[in-house]
Amino acid sequence: MRYYILAGEASGDLHGSNLMKALFREDPNAEIRFWGGDLMQEVGGTLVSHYKERAFMGFLEVLTNLRKITKFIKQCKRDIARFEPDALILIDNSGFNLRIAQWAKPLGVATHYYISPQVWASRSSRVKAIKASVDHMYVVLPFVKDFYASYNYDVHFVGHPLLDAISGRDQADPGLFAKQHDLDERPIIALLPGSRKQEITAMLDIMLSIVDYFPNYQFVIAGAPSQEESFYSPFLEDFPVKLIMNKTYDILSFANAALITSGTATLEAAIFKVPQVVCYKGNVISYQIARRIIKTAYISLVNLVMDREVVKELIQGELTTENLKAELDKITSDTSRKQLFSDYYDLEKKLGGSGASSKAAKLIVKETKK
Repeated sequence: MRYYILAGEASGDLHGSNLMKALFREDPNAEIRFWGGDLMQEVGGTLVSHYKERAFMGFLEVLTNLRKITKFIKQCKRDIARFEPDALILIDNSGFNLRIAQWAKPLGVATHYYISPQVWASRSSRVKAIKASVDHMYVVLPFVKDFYASYNYDVHFVGHPLLDAISGRDQADPGLFAKQHDLDERPIIALLPGSRKQEITAMLDIMLSIVDYFPNYQFVIAGAPSQEESFYSPFLEDFPVKLIMNKTYDILSFANAALITSGTATLEAAIFKVPQVVCYKGNVISYQIARRIIKTAYISLVNLVMDREVVKELIQGELTTENLKAELDKITSDTSRKQLFSDYYDLEKKLGGSGASSKAAKLIVKETKK
């Protein structure tokens, strides 16, 4: 069978790669063509476009790059039409992928959506369009299945693929890791400022502003795979911090605490049982628009799944050096850490256990062979 997969950023590349492995297990003769990244390319198939070419964040940034985005959409449609897939698989990245689904469905292409757009957070009116253009939806958060049920849309809850990605990784040797990256024996505070240039620029300065207040810790920046090491250089000139590229999971596995830009990384840190402060500060115009659209009480996936504040969120004006220092003081103290660890174990139970990629692949192949 022929599968065409669309993934739009680093997390989509990760989940896409694991889904591809599962698809090849279920269908050894599978032909896969995809838009994704390095991890998907390592699995096999044919890479058409790398997600780095399409990394636009925020309403204003999207508006200023509309011409490029339109060009990518046209290119994608032409390539799908030439390939004639038996199944079109869309991974997250709703702005791009929903346009492709709406185009593909009337042509008779079977559409599968793995990791739902966040319609539960904003613009729930999109559910009508999703029902009309997506044949099969696979959700990875338990409350999302209930959300869709309220719109009479039956979807599959397969569990969260991060559980598989993290449990299946090779464990790094702590001594060797420290030696390779010139780390000392102080506990690590991880800094995860995001993956896109805009958010890294907005977040890293404020994260670094608290370094001098914690001399008993060493700070390590997790460099994103979507960026070059040289991009981070200007941020490192005035602070005694380490930059380690493309080793986020290794860093989290050794971290004592973390400061994290809101996104998938908040859930990753929770699975690694790392106490964290969630940070967000965006373009003023984009933030004002988002604040009027987003309906959820929280921005962190940890808090959304638990439906209460488990990790502290510092958003826009609240993200100051003073507040960041105060919250980091809390999560490095024993009392707060014990409660966080307990909450994290409850969170993992709610995420539905392992096997998300395999469950989704089996369902996709089963429907495709029909």
